Amino acid sequence: MFEKILIANRGEIACRIIKTARRMGIQTVAVYSDADRDAVHVAMADEAVHIGPAPAAQSYLLIEKIIDACKQTGAQAVHPGYGFLSEREAFPRALEAAGIVFIGPNPGAIAAMGDKIESKKAASAAKVSTVPGFLGVIENPEHAVRIADEIGYPVMIKASAGGGGKGMRIAHSASEVAEGFARAKSEAASSFGDDRVFVEKFITDPRHIEIQVIGDKHGNVIFLGERECSIQRRNQKVIEEAPSPLLDPETRRKMGEQAVALAKAVNYDSAGTVEFVAGQDKSFYFLEMNTRLQVEHPVTEMITGLDLVELMIRVAAGETLPLTQAEVKLDGWAVESRVYAEDPTRNFLPSIGRLTTYRPPEEGRQGSAIVRNDTGVEEGGEIAIHYDPMIAKLVTWAPTRAAAIEAQGEALDAFAIDGIRHNIPFLAALMAHPRWRAGNLSTGFIAEEFPEGFVAPEPKGEIARRMAAAAAAIDHKLNQRKRGISGQMRDPSLLHFERDRIVILAGEQYPVTVDSQDGDLVVTEADGTALSVMSDWRPGEPVWTGIIGAQRVAIQVRGLLNGVALQHAGAAGEARVYTRREAELAALMPVKEDAGSGKQVLCPMPGLVKQILVKEGQEIKNGEALAIVEAMKMENVLRAERDATVAKIHAKEGDSLAVDAVILEFA
Repeated sequence: MFEKILIANRGEIACRIIKTARRMGIQTVAVYSDADRDAVHVAMADEAVHIGPAPAAQSYLLIEKIIDACKQTGAQAVHPGYGFLSEREAFPRALEAAGIVFIGPNPGAIAAMGDKIESKKAASAAKVSTVPGFLGVIENPEHAVRIADEIGYPVMIKASAGGGGKGMRIAHSASEVAEGFARAKSEAASSFGDDRVFVEKFITDPRHIEIQVIGDKHGNVIFLGERECSIQRRNQKVIEEAPSPLLDPETRRKMGEQAVALAKAVNYDSAGTVEFVAGQDKSFYFLEMNTRLQVEHPVTEMITGLDLVELMIRVAAGETLPLTQAEVKLDGWAVESRVYAEDPTRNFLPSIGRLTTYRPPEEGRQGSAIVRNDTGVEEGGEIAIHYDPMIAKLVTWAPTRAAAIEAQGEALDAFAIDGIRHNIPFLAALMAHPRWRAGNLSTGFIAEEFPEGFVAPEPKGEIARRMAAAAAAIDHKLNQRKRGISGQMRDPSLLHFERDRIVILAGEQYPVTVDSQDGDLVVTEADGTALSVMSDWRPGEPVWTGIIGAQRVAIQVRGLLNGVALQHAGAAGEARVYTRREAELAALMPVKEDAGSGKQVLCPMPGLVKQILVKEGQEIKNGEALAIVEAMKMENVLRAERDATVAKIHAKEGDSLAVDAVILEFA
């Protein structure tokens, strides 16, 4: 077994690998760029080596830098994690030449399956069902349009070396193919150093299901069940689960056997994932093989009890797999949410900045469920523009799918982040969505259910009742603290003035009476329903946790002038707690409206201006492309929302802009 390994990655996956290596008694070496000097993975590792400036092309993507770091520290093997060099055939070959072991598949398997075009050729030769498409290299937009016309719309334009949604576009017309081809090539070049793309038929109403395989260097390959990753936006996975609610045992067996056969055909000898697009009728087609550890591997670990990183390390050291296919057992259900630094209310645009608050939910067993949080950040850390915007992967396991979803929703409600925009409100709303809960999924789910984008719904029904009760309890706690200052309001005869309250939540009034009984709080609603409210929440804490009635509840709390902003189960609203007379007066206050900025195009996220597509004085039409801004390896096309004339352009190509910086103005 290795004594020391180097992790050629960063963030949560580097931390994840270090945890397993530490448990196995293996020393670890981290590498870091200028931007990651104070990162969590650097502090966790036994040693750390600086490898260059912040841009990945000048640090994490430089093979010679990784090899030099191995030589400096005596690392015997390298785990690539995912992304960066993990699927670059030249990397394991260079490591082998330097006498260093690659903790991943052999270069031949990467060459055969890591390249999306070559993998489809190999799958076709192995008689694996594949999606109709053009497997050759496409040279220009005109060629791409001709192919798309022949295949039939819609089509998917994909980077040959791609992954993680980078270099991927769906096109419904010839004009969309031409633009998508240019964007896919550009993103592929900047993310993978390889701008080749191909075109294939886009299956309507598809589901994304993948099979986890693991092989050793002795010819053994098994599959470890499936994961469903159909909840996506911009072709990037948002929520994953294992197993899939679509598959039955027979379909699972067929997909698994097909994945194993494909892996054996290329002598695969590590962890890898064979991805399929599945129809609602359980038909399935091979998409691609990811010759690396997947982001979503924790859900497989939770239902199998296996540590995939440990298996990869042992296989790389020459050991045989410790179990056979017959010994693989699936237990319970696991759900994973990807917590991203992005603004779901602004079309999921990336957000950067400092994490002024970072309080994840408590890990470990919570009743019958288990909570796991894979992360690479900490409070006070910074989310930089140079890398993927993932903050954490929140995973819950329970005996059933419904229980795993409930546990996930509760964990999301207890996850407090501030200082940047993030997608936790959206994830929490998804957990409460009836279509998701029913397992009626497709890769178009988000576009279909949130066609106008995401706006946190106002609290209604039972959710609103809980939030109103919590708001009353918070107000009571704050008043208790005020009374304790300089001995104020200690006369018990005065306390009756504080019992009757009006909670105004998202514009709705909830009359309540608040009493303290035996140290606990009782909130009585207008219809006479009495709710016991128990919590040890203290003022200033970002999450209120407690029990309302018989329900365990977590609610996000942020202080406001004369109130609190609450977020729970995906719903959000401002709550103010008044006496009855105060509520009457508050109803008379005018509502302030925000001024619009319809004559300006603002930068929706911190990013780099790649292109300005218009000129001053140019007349533009609704929907016309105005500029391209790159952030966190994704190119975002900004379009006109109405017909107008460009009056002044404030930005130029190459400018780094802050969020809401003015790019151009209309006349």
